[in-house]
Amino acid sequence: MAFPAPHHVPTPSPSAPQADTPNRLFWRWWRKQSPSQQDRYATLGPLVSVLLFLAVIIAAFWYLRNEELEREQESVKRDTEVVQQQLRLRLIENQEHVQRLARDVNFKAISVEQFMLQASDFVRPRPEVLSLSWVQANEQVKAVRTTLTLSLESGQPIDRDPLENQADHYTPLHKAPETRQAFAQARERNQPTYSQPFLNTAGIKAIQLHLPMMDRQGFAGALIAEYSLETLMRHQVPQEILQRHAMSLVRADGDLITSSVGAVTSRSAKPSFVHDVIVTPIGNGLLLRGMGFKTSSSLVGSTLFWMVVALSLLTVWTLVGTLRHMRRRAEIQKALVQETNFRRAMENSMLTGMRTIDLEGRITYVNPAFCAMTGFAEHELIGARPPYPYWPRDRIDEFHRMFQQELLGRSPTGGVELNMERRDGSQFDARMYVSPLIDAEGNQTGWMTSVTNITEAKRVRDQLTAAHERFTTVLEGLDAAVSVMSVQRGEMLFANRSYRIWFGGNPEAHVQLTGGQVMPDEVIDGDESVDHFGGLPTQKLTDAGSDTHEVYMDNVQKWFDVRARYVQWTDGNLAQMLIATDISARKQAEEAAARQAEKSQFTSRLITMGEMASTVAHELNQPLAAISNYCSGMISRVQAGNIDNEQLVGALEKTSRQAQRAGQIIHRIRQFVKRSEPQRQPSRVRDITDAVLELAVFEMKRRRVTLNSTVANRLPTIMADPILIEQVLLNLLKNAAEAIDSAQTPQSRRHIDLRVQQRYFEDQGDVVEFTVSDGGPGMREDMLARLFEAFHSTKAEGLGIGLSLCRSIIESHHGRIKAENIYNGQMVMGCRFTFTLPIDNCDEADTGLPFPTDLLAE
Repeated sequence: MAFPAPHHVPTPSPSAPQADTPNRLFWRWWRKQSPSQQDRYATLGPLVSVLLFLAVIIAAFWYLRNEELEREQESVKRDTEVVQQQLRLRLIENQEHVQRLARDVNFKAISVEQFMLQASDFVRPRPEVLSLSWVQANEQVKAVRTTLTLSLESGQPIDRDPLENQADHYTPLHKAPETRQAFAQARERNQPTYSQPFLNTAGIKAIQLHLPMMDRQGFAGALIAEYSLETLMRHQVPQEILQRHAMSLVRADGDLITSSVGAVTSRSAKPSFVHDVIVTPIGNGLLLRGMGFKTSSSLVGSTLFWMVVALSLLTVWTLVGTLRHMRRRAEIQKALVQETNFRRAMENSMLTGMRTIDLEGRITYVNPAFCAMTGFAEHELIGARPPYPYWPRDRIDEFHRMFQQELLGRSPTGGVELNMERRDGSQFDARMYVSPLIDAEGNQTGWMTSVTNITEAKRVRDQLTAAHERFTTVLEGLDAAVSVMSVQRGEMLFANRSYRIWFGGNPEAHVQLTGGQVMPDEVIDGDESVDHFGGLPTQKLTDAGSDTHEVYMDNVQKWFDVRARYVQWTDGNLAQMLIATDISARKQAEEAAARQAEKSQFTSRLITMGEMASTVAHELNQPLAAISNYCSGMISRVQAGNIDNEQLVGALEKTSRQAQRAGQIIHRIRQFVKRSEPQRQPSRVRDITDAVLELAVFEMKRRRVTLNSTVANRLPTIMADPILIEQVLLNLLKNAAEAIDSAQTPQSRRHIDLRVQQRYFEDQGDVVEFTVSDGGPGMREDMLARLFEAFHSTKAEGLGIGLSLCRSIIESHHGRIKAENIYNGQMVMGCRFTFTLPIDNCDEADTGLPFPTDLLAE
């Protein structure tokens, strides 16, 4: 129903209070609506009525159509079951006839000719039967009757070449596995069996019925009837059913075998209704599928129905057009209100003051921001004429001149900076922009002025200027050279005083300090030009850490520690900032420290050799005494004349061997103590240990200490200074012997074990580990903590530089050294020193021969 228009609404007469009925509630709600909403609801009434009528028509049509579809689906189901019954009766009839023939063959022992006659009577009136065969238990065909050929001779094998004669196309047991499977099932179950659908040698889709025959010995063979599925469907499906629906034979997986389609049905059409039933007595997953197709309904073609629909659509279109017109008008009104509200909200929320004056200079509009800025209320400013209340009293004439320029339209486009006075007398800095105010006809009606308070901006600008001056002063006062170069243009953007003193304003010094690389690696690798780099993002480059390196500048004869990074310059382009600190004094101190360390190492070796001087002198005395004795004896015997040449040569050879022994001792001492520059080189661990053991054997003999060494075979080559490593290892062995001797350790514990092997540690990787273990008294825990400190010694006459120097040498080779006591329960049984050296994996393994493992004291 349509709602009445607002002017038709009756006004209820005043009366006593009544109960709230639905009608009273409706009119109460109606009066609360706005006129535009009442007009909208009044227009929606007829539209709702037409839509309800159309909905009823569509619902009736939908109901009738569903009824028709249900009847069509029921018809498909009924016709499918009728065809199923026709096929079942036909197959059962044929199966019974074949069973009677099988009994005759089994019990009456008929001949092949009699079988062929009865088979001909069976095949001739049944077009769906392709053949009837008599197959023996050994799968050989005894007789076969087909629709095309005569019988075969008995005893022919099944698997002959099908091209030998035309009759082989109807061999009952084809090469298809379905026929042999059915024959085997008939043999096992002793009951009629249907095969799966297959394609015979003639290209016909067929199935076979296998009827087993039994005798006293058991399975005697089978009668095989072969059906053509297409012929079976063509003759057994009634024509009146094909006129209505399509019938087809499908497998259980939906694969189509054969189909019978009526004249009124297109083969390409998609069926709307499908009903599947099992084809009995065949089974074996063979389904009969009935398919129905949609047809035009008499209801849809009804002229009355379409007229009602057309009239309803026309009415709806008319009402929709009216509704759209009213909606557009309401939307325009709403947009106008929204635009007005938006403009007012924007003017009220913005911080910029807005002022409008007419051509005579009278203020016609001010926004809240202007009022808040000047401190005057809106009613105090509207209608005001010059001089305005916010003009400073001491600058009235100046403001009059600016106002006249404003009325003449000569205000600068960049705005005018001026001072304005608040109601309380305080002043603030402002910038004023003036533009003409044009009405809808294009006529100028006044001037629109926007005023911005720039007091805070000026304060910040002044602070930034002062901060920039302070920052520039700091940079100019730095001892380091600071420079900034543009990556795109290659020109110097900034250079402080130190840079100008050392290098002047030359940008080439900046390039030399950076090593010649001003462009980032990303651009160099990409082979891009500097001009194209200006558009690339600089965020990743400026976020990257600084690059630090040391450079020596020949022109100033100084070393510089250079730190460079990329920054985004004030113009937005990429620039390279460089800070170069003079480190010449530090370099000189490092060189002096290196020379001092070299002297300390050399002094340590001299001290070690000095401490071993008596032992070395004793060892040299033995070959020298032997040489003296040999020479004296040869002189005496030569003077006496009782020595021949052979004896003289033997004595001289012995003298030579003793001289070579003394020379080897002196050569090893000279190699150990000679001054040379530290040099890391590929070194064989076996050569280092052999050299140390040759020197240490003298000290071990003097102190009656047994030295046992175990050096692993195939140790890898290490990058080290062999002389320094020998010094460390000899110092540890000498300290161990001194500890054992000074503690007067019994002979059973007077031994030192040297073990060299390859190890792996998670924090170091693959290393060569040197371990020196002794049977001495060990050390206190407080001594172990300070053992490697400089000038700390465990011996009363020690200088405290030996182990400290050992630690420095090992750490310079990126190795580690430690000391620990050896415990047997709570008792200290000795001390163990261990140091490791990293392995250079690129070198070959050390395969040298082992040094003698047991050196016993004399």
